[in-house]
Amino acid sequence: MDNDHLYDLFSSFGPVTIKKMFGGKGIYADGLIIAIELSGDGLLFKADEQSAPEFAAAGSTQWTYEGKNKPAAMPYWHVPESAFDDPEEMAVWARKAFKASRRVAAKAKPNTARKPKA
Repeated sequence: MDNDHLYDLFSSFGPVTIKKMFGGKGIYADGLIIAIELSGDGLLFKADEQSAPEFAAAGSTQWTYEGKNKPAAMPYWHVPESAFDDPEEMAVWARKAFKASRRVAAKAKPNTARKPKA
């Protein structure tokens, strides 16, 4: 997907920033990653334990990749197909992803600076 198309998809949600990342693109809102676009996997929204069941109920599937010894599940879910034709529905899912990113960020431990050795 080109960047113009991605910006159009998120137009009803609000401003986003798109950055290149590991063979795809990261979509950010207010400095938080809310989605990724990967070649071959399409557009995926960030989810957490609270929002993942909503994605599953909408028929979305979780992104997995083949890890060293077994498949690894990532906290990203495919965008429900119906959202691609409805900017308002896309905005609903984007808001869910944004809220999930905020919850995950709130749980993360702040980086603590190491004290120099004396």
